[in-house]
Amino acid sequence: MSNLQNPLDESRLISQRNITHYDQNAVSYDEGTQSHDVSQNINALLRAIKTEPPFHILDFGCGPGRDLQTLTKLGHVAMGLEGSQQAAQIARRKSACEVLVQDFFNLNLPESAFDGIFANASLFHIPNNLLPKVLDNLWTCLKPNGILFSSNPRGNNVESWYGDRFGSYHDLAGWRSFMTNAKFTEVEYYYRPSGLPFEQQPWLASVWKK
Repeated sequence: MSNLQNPLDESRLISQRNITHYDQNAVSYDEGTQSHDVSQNINALLRAIKTEPPFHILDFGCGPGRDLQTLTKLGHVAMGLEGSQQAAQIARRKSACEVLVQDFFNLNLPESAFDGIFANASLFHIPNNLLPKVLDNLWTCLKPNGILFSSNPRGNNVESWYGDRFGSYHDLAGWRSFMTNAKFTEVEYYYRPSGLPFEQQPWLASVWKK
């Protein structure tokens, strides 16, 4: 954490530095993550949605658009949301999807618009004092019985800077507390990558229903 005493100043700094990092590294992230296999995560989201496809999906923190392309190829209607203008431009070009550019801490989303939200490696950038507000925004933009998928690097409920990015690292109990307080109902959770010992599974994935 920084030495700023004002929570508003702290949140502005976190937002500014995180977005600047992804603006400056949008091309390298695009090139470096194309081969990452997150099919397990996408399948976990899609199988939890019980309405008739095609599903309307919000890719929250879509980055350069890898998963927007996958969701579209699967026949769904995907929309991205990204804090980085540079990453959003790549995502629009590569996926042909609509991509909103919004600060995660100040969302403006339509109400009851999405069957599912895919938040892969994005919600951990939100500090704990702002997470309830963000989760409430996401809950509101889901349709009744809509599904939120999240995958975050797990930890011991500690917030910290790593380089020029900020992260909040939850264990299962800590993440459950935030999600249930936000009125979500747990569907399932698992650790990634699958098939490895727990200490070699740095990612906590979970699925939640509105």
